[in-house]
Amino acid sequence: MACAAHLHSVPLEAWLLLLANVFWAVAYDTEYAMVDREDDLKIGIKTSAITFGRFNVLEVMLCYAATLGILGWVGYRLQLGWAFYISLIVAAEIMGMHFVWIRQRERMACLRRFAQ
Repeated sequence: MACAAHLHSVPLEAWLLLLANVFWAVAYDTEYAMVDREDDLKIGIKTSAITFGRFNVLEVMLCYAATLGILGWVGYRLQLGWAFYISLIVAAEIMGMHFVWIRQRERMACLRRFAQ
């Protein structure tokens, strides 16, 4: 909305940032849904952790990779500097740690990591 108000249009980069945000939200929400997976199965709720099934960790990491890829592309298109790319590297490391923390799909480990 800020782009539209300021530029009177919505540039491609704004749409790409929205898409990156959607991928990040799906990844993060799926991690949280992994905490309640057993309870959700009992009551019949279809969360992303259930929908992705045994591939839920893979899907989380693919969504994180898509987020980073899109952000990197936006940074390239906007010719952002080295600080931006260092920030992407730091974000990638954090996302990589999430894989280490959730790969066993242990409920309490996922909850602790979601809360951090």
